[in-house]
Amino acid sequence: MKIKFKNSNHLDDDTLWSNVKMGDEKAFSHLFEKHYAHLIRYGNSLSPLKDKVQDCVQEVFTDIWIYRESISESIVVKAYLLSSVRKRIARHQERDRFFGKTTSIDTIEFLLDFSIEHDLIADETTANKVFNLNKLLNELPSRQKEALYLRYHQGLSVDEIASTLDVNYQSANNLLYRAVLNLRKDWKDIILLFLAVTTSLL
Repeated sequence: MKIKFKNSNHLDDDTLWSNVKMGDEKAFSHLFEKHYAHLIRYGNSLSPLKDKVQDCVQEVFTDIWIYRESISESIVVKAYLLSSVRKRIARHQERDRFFGKTTSIDTIEFLLDFSIEHDLIADETTANKVFNLNKLLNELPSRQKEALYLRYHQGLSVDEIASTLDVNYQSANNLLYRAVLNLRKDWKDIILLFLAVTTSLL
């Protein structure tokens, strides 16, 4: 599926979703183009098998088109897509003998390493802080890393993170709180640096 619509990022998700539900193929193509890249990146953070990730993302969009009339209109599109990809990868892992011990979506390990780019570094002191920030972020437990990624790289709310991870609001909030607490425990200044850098990436 090769789609090359330009300027699809400025289109409103709610409008696209509403039009998709009415059978608008062009809106569906725009939705695919707008979200495909970050869904692939998120999928690759959950599975090392890139071909399977691409299959999962395309299957999610295929199901959206096939079942568009029965899917609720009142959803947060980005959170719905991220959650659907996560669940699809979990189902593939359950069926694949290579992931023989994987029996639940809760067992998916978040594989992405945080890496703040060097072009954001203004001086040597900041460079050292960023190095330590990356190190501490990547030492966090998998679920805490994933919650931070969804919050600060995907821009999801706590409610949307809960939906994506298939947990309740309090559990999602606890994951974020414990992650920040773990960072604060190791380095007081790291929270402000993390928030400043990740906000610039949104």
